[in-house]
Amino acid sequence: MTPITRAHLERLDGDDVLAGARAEFVLPEGVVYLGGNSLGALPRHAAGRVRATVEVEWGQGLVGSWNRAGWFDKPTVVGDRLARLVGADAGEVLATDSTSINLFKTLAAALALRPGRTAIVAETSSFPTDLYMLEGLADLLGGYERRLVDSESDLREALDDNVAVVLVNHVDYRLGRLQDMAGLTEAAHRHGVLTVWDLCHSAGALPVRLNECGADFAVGCTYKYLNGGPGSPAFLYAAKRHQEQARQPLSGWFGHAEPFTFVTGYAPSEGIRRFGTGTPPILSYVPLEASLDIWEKVDLGAIRAKSLELTDLFMELVAERCGEFGVEVASPRDPDSRGSQVSVRHKESYAIMRALIDREVIGDFRAPDMMRFGFTPLYTRYTDVWDAVETLHDVLATESWRDPRFAIRATVT
Repeated sequence: MTPITRAHLERLDGDDVLAGARAEFVLPEGVVYLGGNSLGALPRHAAGRVRATVEVEWGQGLVGSWNRAGWFDKPTVVGDRLARLVGADAGEVLATDSTSINLFKTLAAALALRPGRTAIVAETSSFPTDLYMLEGLADLLGGYERRLVDSESDLREALDDNVAVVLVNHVDYRLGRLQDMAGLTEAAHRHGVLTVWDLCHSAGALPVRLNECGADFAVGCTYKYLNGGPGSPAFLYAAKRHQEQARQPLSGWFGHAEPFTFVTGYAPSEGIRRFGTGTPPILSYVPLEASLDIWEKVDLGAIRAKSLELTDLFMELVAERCGEFGVEVASPRDPDSRGSQVSVRHKESYAIMRALIDREVIGDFRAPDMMRFGFTPLYTRYTDVWDAVETLHDVLATESWRDPRFAIRATVT
């Protein structure tokens, strides 16, 4: 086998069909950014778009911009633009609120569609907010059994005719493990169970096929691979076949059929709008729209192909260059079971990651012992992989991570 060299990876960067997309983002010189699975990079035109919204639409248009600038329709217009990226149709995605709030709404709607069933299934490895919101909702409603399981096979075994809903993370946030959406959805439907999919670590990282897989509901964020910026609106998906019967409990005025009649009783809007709640944060939509302008020119198949090449390369180089130092690749080697991140275990992962960040290789840490490296094909280069692993090797070989300042825990890890 021909050894991998940086020169070879430079040639791959030169031939990369996605190479031009990197120029669409602001990336600090000299930084290897592998944190896009936590916060995506800034789209180059986002700041100008925000400035125009503030100075022109708000500054000059004032309250009239709810009509003239289309502010009122942002949740549905942006939702329709997101729909292509998650395999949904127009009218099935609403860009609104946070992932946690959308989980509460979709879980509550799904439970109401399965009266008489009293069990909810989820994975112990779910992102904690999923389990927290599930716990809060179950406690509020009362009478629900929470079945938490440890693996995909356990998920399937936990399904029976008393289960109302199964909540699944499409890609596991710790290991980057990709779940079988089609297979799990089919297994759930055999028991009449509805599915709620968390797409936070898959939307923008790989092709998502909600409708093709028969999914019922889904939620996701837009600030990771979709590059919408900190606090950008989350989204929710409700299959059209459920929308007429679906009821969500956060019945705010933006989910009302006629919000500007100001009547005292609540009547849900038709379609996906019924999942709206309060006034949308208009300024937070603008960077996301700048990012979606980029995404509309991108082939999702090319995104997936490059993602797998980058993650394969990183795992191979880490095993070759860093294995002797007690580093273990924890993410699945099987490409069909992997999202777009690689997680690496070491007993001193926190300090090692802080030392890497000090050397401008940026990933993140997840307790108790995991370093995460996200590969965002729109702007991650093959040579970035080489440089990251070489820096990791040097940090381990020199034990520079032992510097006491790297052991001090930051608030956000």
